[in-house]
Amino acid sequence: MKGTRGRGPLNVQKHGTGGTFFITPKFGYCSAGSEKVKMSNDLAGVWEVALSDGVHRIEFEHGTTTGKRVIYVDGKEVLRRDWMFKLVGKETFSVGQSDTKATINIDAVSGFAYEYTLEINGKSLKQYMENRSKVTSTWLLNLDGSDCRVVLEKDTMDVWCNGDKIETAGEFVDDGTETHFTLGEHNCCVKAVSSGKRRDGIIHTLLVDGTEIAECME
Repeated sequence: MKGTRGRGPLNVQKHGTGGTFFITPKFGYCSAGSEKVKMSNDLAGVWEVALSDGVHRIEFEHGTTTGKRVIYVDGKEVLRRDWMFKLVGKETFSVGQSDTKATINIDAVSGFAYEYTLEINGKSLKQYMENRSKVTSTWLLNLDGSDCRVVLEKDTMDVWCNGDKIETAGEFVDDGTETHFTLGEHNCCVKAVSSGKRRDGIIHTLLVDGTEIAECME
C-alpha cells in the first residue's frame, strides 16, 4: 500500500485492501468512525493490518523538516526518532502478539513529495493480505450481545477469538476433521472437508451450536 505526500491541500485516499493512507496538509482533521480526530501536522500514513490476534492500526509521522519519524501501533508509540539528517529510508518494527515484522519505506518522489509503503513479513501489504486470505479463515459473529472475531490458521489449525488463542480439541471423522472449542456457553466446531477439487483444496466451515456461520473476507 503506498501513496505520496507533498505540501498541497488535504487529500484522503481509500484503498480497498488492507487499510487507509492519508496525504496530509499542514493541519486538518479526518473522520474516524463517528468521532473527529485531530491529525498531527506530520501524520503521513495510516494503515490497518488484519492479523490472527486482531486488526491493528499503524500510524506514521514524518517530519520533512527535521526528519522526525514516529510510529504508533494501536495508539501506542513503538518507535521515535526526533532528528534524522536523511529524510528517506525505512523503519522496521513488530505488530501483534506474534511480533509480526512490519517495515515502512520512505522514498522521495520529486521535490518535497514523499512516497510511503508498508510491508508485512517482507511483502507489500496487498500481497500479504492476498496470501493471508489463502492461509486463514475469518468469521465475524455476535454471541450473547458481544462481537466475536474468530480466526483459523489453516496450517496449524490454531483458533483465535478477539486476540486470544483458544484451547481446542481435534478429531478425525469420516469426511475430514473437526476442531472443537467453546465460546462462553456455546459449542463451536470447525469442520475441514475436501472440496474434491484440487484448486479449491480443503473447505473450512464454522458451526456454532450446530448453525453454520458465513465466512468473512477482510
